[in-house]
Amino acid sequence: MSSDFFQELKNRGLVHQATDEAALEKQLNEESVKLYVGFDPTADSLHIGHLLPILMLRRFQQNGHVPIALVGGGTGMIGDPSFKDQERQLNTLDTVQNWSQSIKNQLSRFIDFENAENPAIIANNYDWLGKISLIDFLRDVGKNFTINYMMSKESVKRRIETGISYTEFAYQLLQAYDFLKLYENHGCLLQLGGSDQWGNITSGIELLRREKEVQGFGLTMPLITKADGTKFGKTEGNAVWLDAEKTTPYEFYQFWINTDDRDAIKFLKYFTFLSLDEIATIEEEFKQAPETRVAQKALAKEVTTLVHGETAYEQAVRISQALFSGDIKGLSGEEIKQGFKGVPTYEVQADDNLNLIELLITAKIEPSKRQAREDVQNGAIYINGDRVQDLAYEISDADKMDGHFTVVRRGKKKYFLLKF
Repeated sequence: MSSDFFQELKNRGLVHQATDEAALEKQLNEESVKLYVGFDPTADSLHIGHLLPILMLRRFQQNGHVPIALVGGGTGMIGDPSFKDQERQLNTLDTVQNWSQSIKNQLSRFIDFENAENPAIIANNYDWLGKISLIDFLRDVGKNFTINYMMSKESVKRRIETGISYTEFAYQLLQAYDFLKLYENHGCLLQLGGSDQWGNITSGIELLRREKEVQGFGLTMPLITKADGTKFGKTEGNAVWLDAEKTTPYEFYQFWINTDDRDAIKFLKYFTFLSLDEIATIEEEFKQAPETRVAQKALAKEVTTLVHGETAYEQAVRISQALFSGDIKGLSGEEIKQGFKGVPTYEVQADDNLNLIELLITAKIEPSKRQAREDVQNGAIYINGDRVQDLAYEISDADKMDGHFTVVRRGKKKYFLLKF
């Protein structure tokens, strides 16, 4: 354990609130502490909104502590009301259990469950919430909390006016019970979460105090906001997922490389394991020449490599460079799929006429033959990055990258994909 670990977390801006900060810092400095973060399975993948708490578990493990990743197989069937405007949609048991397994698999990429000295622990709160009876829950947990106490939580107060169901109102008791069970099963004394989890965390600490007469601790991380006011974790309205099938490594890399200058250094402190000295050096270089985007490049490299691996990072860079330069001929089939995901695609049929003009019409790249001829003659049509102005041009095997793809560009930015 490093004696300056807690101070480094603060220096990185990762500590928003902590209960009894001095006692927590002393505990972390003197012994290996078991701590947990809960991840409710609301989809079949985690997204980058989960990345900060995941990396916090990793930071604690690297410093000799024991992280517990709690998958909310039980609480995921209820839904946390914290700072949500409306009730969550309830999912079936099978759906939530399947999502729980996917999330377990993802978490194993970030924290080490095989470590010889302080292996991480995976737990699923369905194991206890799925078995406890309502009567037992009310007697063992509910008796410890007054309605006044529960309604004083900011996450509940914000929903009272618009309406909150008893199901979601009781969520904080379920999360408090999780803390109690993790203490009983593993000796867990610390819960981490986003700043919106403060009310739920303090409820768990209260239950530990009442039932076990032990001091538990809570630590929250800041709510991540972007300097331009847009929501962190979204790109073009869609979530940025940690699953490469849902968000390709290229899309993931692009999210980070496009970070606002005002956020780049902050995000380096939050999301990378570069030392604060290394980040300070990058910051100085960035201040001197922001146009080089050295901070964004470091950020995109570190986070993409961490989540998807070095090979995927290098692929993402190749795709980016190829699209920027227009020289796309060297891309592999996988790189083409990533770089042109979402681009209008036409599957060429065996009986299609491969004359360029005819194919531009068939694939609906051009609205008419007249327009197609004009665009070709005016140099507005590119095949795999090369301008083609021959009206008699035929698409041949030489134009099929990886044997299956031809990229057509119309004008400066309109891309189309022909798939053979």
